[in-house]
Amino acid sequence: MSDLNQRIEAMYQGDRRGAWLFVIALWVVILFVLFMSWPHIPDQGVRIVVLIAAAAVLIFNTASVGAMLRHYAEDKEFIYGLDIKHLDEMRKGH
Repeated sequence: MSDLNQRIEAMYQGDRRGAWLFVIALWVVILFVLFMSWPHIPDQGVRIVVLIAAAAVLIFNTASVGAMLRHYAEDKEFIYGLDIKHLDEMRKGH
């Protein structure tokens, strides 16, 4: 594997890790807020709406991050290759 391919793979894996950590943090925060606010929601209808809204946010955000990472995997040579090229030029002072 060439040096460029290794750098591309390293950048992709770092972005992938960061994206999934964001999704995990989102799930923890949404579920924490839901758990902490649940006793303070007196109406059953409002509870159902809040539960559906929380589920929608979690499902759609998780799906969108998964789709983004699939796209990045397909085009990582272009996406990260361009970034690496610009980073190398900046380091040279051009």
